[in-house]
Amino acid sequence: MSRYAEPMARLIEELKKLPGVGSKSAQRYAFHLLRASDEDAAALAEAVRGLKASLRLCSVCNNVTDVDPCAYCSSPARNQRLVCVVEEPTSIASIERTRGYQGVYHVLHGTLSPLHGVGPDQLRASSLVARVERGEIEEIILATSPTLEGEATATWLATALRGFPVKITRIATGVPAGSDIEYADEVTMARALEGRREL
Repeated sequence: MSRYAEPMARLIEELKKLPGVGSKSAQRYAFHLLRASDEDAAALAEAVRGLKASLRLCSVCNNVTDVDPCAYCSSPARNQRLVCVVEEPTSIASIERTRGYQGVYHVLHGTLSPLHGVGPDQLRASSLVARVERGEIEEIILATSPTLEGEATATWLATALRGFPVKITRIATGVPAGSDIEYADEVTMARALEGRREL
């Protein structure tokens, strides 16, 4: 038997499905919503409904958008021939914060992970390959995470695109700014040395 009334228990169970939300956080959120005004609760519910109803994937890059093509793909100010490949739409915000990248994106919506049943067919890479085949792209920057899965995905994509006249680059990885070299592991340090540049 549930400790809470059925509507509260159901909301807690649904909130626990969110990433990083455990039982205690789900309970806090549920009780916060219970105490919220009817208007605030309705606004949240409408925002969730609107999210599901209005957003879709860009037909060019697979970014989450409310217009198709997305703002990046349709912008005349961006270099449409320079494509940064990322794992998830959330990665785009990190790159945009640098204010140094003026190309467009391609979102894979995952990485290769044989243990989790994710192979090349589960990634959204076919439209990228089609764009390369049509000669629309000059350079592809592989900006997948420096994890085992991210590296495997970058290697697979580089191999798949090797036969086309397109420049393929990989983001540099290494010691993060503001950290102490003393605490860097050997893989991070090796990558920092490999990615060094002339000053």
